[in-house]
Parts: sequence; structure tokens; C-alpha cells
Amino acid sequence: MPATRTQIYLQPLQRQRLDEIAGSRGLSLASVIREAVDLYLAKAPADTATALKNTFGAAPDASVPSRDEWDERERRLWKTD
Repeated sequence: MPATRTQIYLQPLQRQRLDEIAGSRGLSLASVIREAVDLYLAKAPADTATALKNTFGAAPDASVPSRDEWDERERRLWKTD
């Protein structure tokens, strides 16, 4: 996937620690920062309202079974005889 160039300002200690981590792991500074961002995003709570807004109508041809069909499926699933 293509990357987008992004500039950020780091505090001197942040930069020093990132350089140490990158050096000790044999990685580039950019790679370490991308990894840190990925970890942060994985832990960030999802904004469900925005997700719903952005995906509403994404499958306009989707079909939904009728209520009768759902009831029949439930009867077959829980049939005990």
C-alpha cells in the first residue's frame, strides 16, 4: 500500500527513544513510528456513529428475509421432535 508523507514534531526525548528502539531492532525510524501508530490505532475505540454514517447504503441491492421466513427458520432450528 502506498504511504503518505507526514511530518510531525517530536520532543527531544521522544526522538531519542525512537532512535534507540530503531537502532536496537535494526529498523528505520519511519518503520518504528508506523508500528507505534498501528498499535495505537488497534487500541483506539471505534467511532460507531461515523462508521455507520460512512457505510449506510453501501449495499443497496442487499435483500433481507421476510419476518415469516425468519420465524420459519427459527422453528426449524429449535424443532425438538
